[in-house]
Amino acid sequence: MNALLLAFGMPGGPEWIVIVFVVLLLFGAKKLPELARGIGRSISEFQKAKDEFATQIEKGAADPALKKPDNTVSSNGSGDTKA
Repeated sequence: MNALLLAFGMPGGPEWIVIVFVVLLLFGAKKLPELARGIGRSISEFQKAKDEFATQIEKGAADPALKKPDNTVSSNGSGDTKA
């Protein structure tokens, strides 16, 4: 079982050369810069959205107006504690 897992590990040097060659054949030399540029833009957009989301969470955790209210509801449903 372990030998099977080791056989399909990360590719080494010769395997990477074959992978790059196949990618060049499939996409061509002119399309590779466009492909890399698109991947770079999507990574930067993802990072920007992740940072924005983290900032909103931190801001929400620090805002006392967003905290949960007490669950003290009277039996008459008006919110008053008097019966």
